[in-house]
Amino acid sequence: MRISQRVYFSIWSETLPAAEMTGYLGIEPDELGVRASRRSEPPIPVGHSWSLHCRERGLKLDEQIGKVLQRVEPIKQRLLDLAAGQDVDYRLIIVRYLDDDDGEEEEFLAAITKDGKLLEGVPGQHQLLGWVLTPDQMTLLASIRCPIVADEYG
Repeated sequence: MRISQRVYFSIWSETLPAAEMTGYLGIEPDELGVRASRRSEPPIPVGHSWSLHCRERGLKLDEQIGKVLQRVEPIKQRLLDLAAGQDVDYRLIIVRYLDDDDGEEEEFLAAITKDGKLLEGVPGQHQLLGWVLTPDQMTLLASIRCPIVADEYG
């Protein structure tokens, strides 16, 4: 099985332009979206977006989450202030594609136990599967009222 995955922190608003989000937060996003940039009536996309990403290959999701949240932590107070005065929503978005032709191949790792027995990986135990959030990460997300959105596609 080949897997690809990515994590990003996103700010979304129907009214606050992404350029103003950037100015207020003081850091450039990895991506931004402009409301009605593809079509004005009805507007597509329906809102403005600002996001920080991690797409590094070879990292488990919890490692990617850690990298993204390390970038969010320094702007926590500004995020709180922004949410208090503007129509914005925050999301930590986790996306995994199973059986992706461009994904990373499963490694069949072996390990030796303390008593000298050989343990071998079996198909379906892809090294990128599984993830965890630390209490500090959950506290950060909860403090800015940021839900986790996790999608898997096969």
